Amino acid sequence: MIHLHEITIIQAPIHRCFDLARSVEVHLLANIHSGEQTVATSGVTSGLVALNQHVTWRARHFGLWQNLTSQTTALTAPTYVQVTMTRGIFHSMQADHHFRTLPSGATEMRDDFRIAAPLPILGLLAERLFLSRYMLALLRERNQVIKQVAESDSEDWRNYLPQPHQQYEAAQ
Repeated sequence: MIHLHEITIIQAPIHRCFDLARSVEVHLLANIHSGEQTVATSGVTSGLVALNQHVTWRARHFGLWQNLTSQTTALTAPTYVQVTMTRGIFHSMQADHHFRTLPSGATEMRDDFRIAAPLPILGLLAERLFLSRYMLALLRERNQVIKQVAESDSEDWRNYLPQPHQQYEAAQ
């Protein structure tokens, strides 16, 4: 099993970072290179993913098109969200995303990501040879997109969040 840990500091309020991390559109933006899209089999295809909601993603990885369904299995706004794979190529996959406000006002986003490849012996070999690096690169790319959108001077982040969120931030 692969365990990845990543910390990203974002110069934006915690609620904005938390919601951008749950945005289907931001996820798609972060995975544009793989042709990722949502599949309307059941579940959410746009907006912010809430507790117990599912999203089915279709993307090209390692030259193959794959579907993966994830569920938001825990959520405590605005400090924590857990996403768990319910269907897909991996034996298991779970991501815990923690958010906290730093004394400077910036947000620390900490990701704890666990993934196990299928097939006991071949999977272990794949994890050691390439899967760990590949998944860390995807996680870092996702985090950089969240950071870039959240910190945007032009307030492009508003395009990824529902209208009531804008009113909430104005009140802070």
